[in-house]
Order: sequence, then C-alpha cells, then structure tokens
Amino acid sequence: MTKIIIDSSGELTDEMKSCTDIIIESAPLTLEVDGKVYVDDSNLDINNYVDAMEGSKQAVKTAAVSPEQFLEGYKADCDQVFVVTLSSKLSATYSNAMLAKQMYLEEFGEKAIHVFDSFSASVSETVSALKIMELVRNGLSHSEIIEKASEFIKKNRTFFILDRFDNLVKSGRMSPLIAKTASVLSIKLVCTAKEGEIALHEKARGYKNALKKMIDTIVDEKIDFKNSVLAISHCRALEKATELRDELLKKTKFKDIVIVEMRGLSSTYAAAGSIIVSY
Repeated sequence: MTKIIIDSSGELTDEMKSCTDIIIESAPLTLEVDGKVYVDDSNLDINNYVDAMEGSKQAVKTAAVSPEQFLEGYKADCDQVFVVTLSSKLSATYSNAMLAKQMYLEEFGEKAIHVFDSFSASVSETVSALKIMELVRNGLSHSEIIEKASEFIKKNRTFFILDRFDNLVKSGRMSPLIAKTASVLSIKLVCTAKEGEIALHEKARGYKNALKKMIDTIVDEKIDFKNSVLAISHCRALEKATELRDELLKKTKFKDIVIVEMRGLSSTYAAAGSIIVSY
C-alpha cells in the first residue's frame, strides 16, 4: 500500500477524497486571525474563516505543518510514503517533512519515504499528487516514481489572477502603493510560480483581459494536453473557475480539468474572487 501526504495548501479532489487503493492524507497548517487559531483541515468553515480574515486589519499568522505531524503520518502501515509540500521558499513545511523523515529512520529504521518540494502551492501540489497516484497505479518502482514525479514538478506550470491584494499587503508580500495603483487603474495581475516564489507573468486592464492572457499562455505552450490534467482552485469564485474551464475546453483537449475550492492557507493569500490554475 502507498500513502501520499499533501499539506493543506494543496486541495484534494473528489477522486483523492474517495480513493481506496492509495492512502491520501492532508496535513493541515494552522492559521491565526486576531488571536483565534484555525486548523486548516476538513472541519474548517472556509466562509467563516475568509470573513474573519477579511474583517481583520492584521496579517494572518500561519504555521507550517510540524515535524511531529509528519512523523505520525509516516507511521502508517504502508510500503512507501510520498509527501508533496508547498514551496520551501514560502514555508518551513518542506524542511519539517524532511526532519520528520530523519526522525522516523532513526527511531524505526528503513522505510521508503520521499518528500517532494512542489516549488509552488495550491493546485500545483494537487496535480503533482495526482501524477504520483498515476505512477503508482502504473506499477512503477519507488525510485522510478521519484524520477518521473520530479520531472513533472520541474515542468509544472502555475498561474493565478488575484481579485484583490489586501492580504498580500497586510502580510508584507506586496507594496501598498503598487496595490493601490493597480486597484485604481483596474489592473489585474497574472502571476506565476518561478523558482519557488511568486513572480509577475502579465498585467492587463480588467479581469476579462487578464483571463484571456492566461488562457492564451496555456494554449500557446502546446503541451501534451491529452495526457495532462489541469486543476483550477478558487476562493468564492466558482463562476470564474467554470468560465475558465469552459474556455480551455474549447481550445485544448486536456485529459481532465478539475475544479476545487481553496482551503484556508491558499485563501489567506489569494483572497475572495481569485483563481489559481496548474497543470
């Protein structure tokens, strides 16, 4: 039996939640708003959390998944464990997963455990986990899965359009002046993950133009669509996510396009109205 652990920055699809041949587990980060601590697990009421976050003048405090949490996950009765974390440049979650691996090996002995740094976040982790599931089901060895999944992660592409910049400003990740200028001029930023950090890809006047630029980028890359899965996550923006999916289906032939709702960690930085896409 194989176990895959994905931290809660990455959303689980319906397929992953109902999977029976592979153990799929979400490792929650913790979030703090005005002194109240939220655990980013399946019990988190996203709407209440987003309301509290957006009503606060303070930046949300986030805490990585602890080594002890990962260690418990590694103790499962399984032959191999694969972990997918958000970028090591954005969180200590990756280093904690690696520390937990060392702790496990020292205390319990050898076990096939591998930790992947997604160099991104959100649905980038989701599609990486889906790739690992595919490789496991194809009967590849532990080392072959590591090799193929690492190649996939290296080529992975992630784009996102933020509706607002409030939370990035409060957390110090964006200049208040840039955010105010973009808001006044109705400029939408199409951002991407580059070498594990957030980078600007395109900017456009208005959401429709930004969406077109993102779709054109995806289509123009001419990847092997029929063998690729694309995932879209949204924060209170199901209509936008559905529109994006429908436009992509007109122009590409992805093997599958899945839509998921952002969990707490992704919602913290993306905010309501935002969408993230990865493939």
